[in-house]
Amino acid sequence: MASDTASTSNPPLGKYLASTDKKTRDKAIKNLSAFLSDPSRDALPEAEMAKLWKGIFYCFWMSDKPLVQQALASEIAEILLTISKLSVSLEFLGGFWESIVREWNSIDRLRIDKYYMLVRRFVNASFKLLIRAEWDEAVCREYNSILTGRGGPLCPEDPRVPTSLAYHLADIYLEELDKALGNSPVSSPLPAPLSTLLSPFLTLAARTQTKTTYQRIQSALLDPLYSALGPSEESDEPPSKRARLSTPTFQNLTSNACSTSSKEEGPLRSPELKKVLLKQMFDVASEPGTRDANRRRFYALWKENMEDDEGSPGSPAHNAVDGS
Repeated sequence: MASDTASTSNPPLGKYLASTDKKTRDKAIKNLSAFLSDPSRDALPEAEMAKLWKGIFYCFWMSDKPLVQQALASEIAEILLTISKLSVSLEFLGGFWESIVREWNSIDRLRIDKYYMLVRRFVNASFKLLIRAEWDEAVCREYNSILTGRGGPLCPEDPRVPTSLAYHLADIYLEELDKALGNSPVSSPLPAPLSTLLSPFLTLAARTQTKTTYQRIQSALLDPLYSALGPSEESDEPPSKRARLSTPTFQNLTSNACSTSSKEEGPLRSPELKKVLLKQMFDVASEPGTRDANRRRFYALWKENMEDDEGSPGSPAHNAVDGS
């Protein structure tokens, strides 16, 4: 068995990754990490990567205790950061998403929660990978293409993509980005390019044919973000109760974000960044490919946020009313 899984010239075979013996699976994962982390290793052919991820998927399938599942999810996602070549990391990430989309509907209700956790771990590791790459624009574009291309979890034209997977991504995206910035792999992370990172969700919200998909993206992603970037509101509630009732603040994100170019722009102030993001949404709403119903929803959301900001304390409109 040792000679079968210890080789660095070939990836561990799927039968070892999906073995019923935990020790065999654990050893296969460790050897997989060593194999992919080899600096001389180029990206695997697409068919080989798909075969590899078939084995990894069922390796995780076989994990049956919460602590084991958590540790394994972290270990698999960490491979993304231990791989020496960025191009190989992105290939590995693409294989993950294609595997998840392909196998998602086969996951039973008793296992679905642990796969939600695995997705969360990979989203966090992906952001750390981009942070380490200094939010390089070409790398961010490649990352977005993985999410939105055929087989990606946010592809608006691929009927195979389960809606529940897109919903889960919308639910956790900002939270995991905020966590990654707060626990960065580098000492002074550059600001996150929010316009770039939000682009796949805006495209999906614009082109989706289902009202519920648009609504989930707005309620789970856009509304909390615009609220976090907006002016803070005074409250008479006690602090403990206010914390439970308030929307997320994403403090790491709102204090270290920009529009598209991390090195050129530097961190933008929240009001300025919110205006940029609202304009981006308005522009997406105006595109020919946006469905009419979604266009109207985008415009209504844009108008609502513009009116809220104009009426907030400190805004020119609010000051003019106070001084009249």
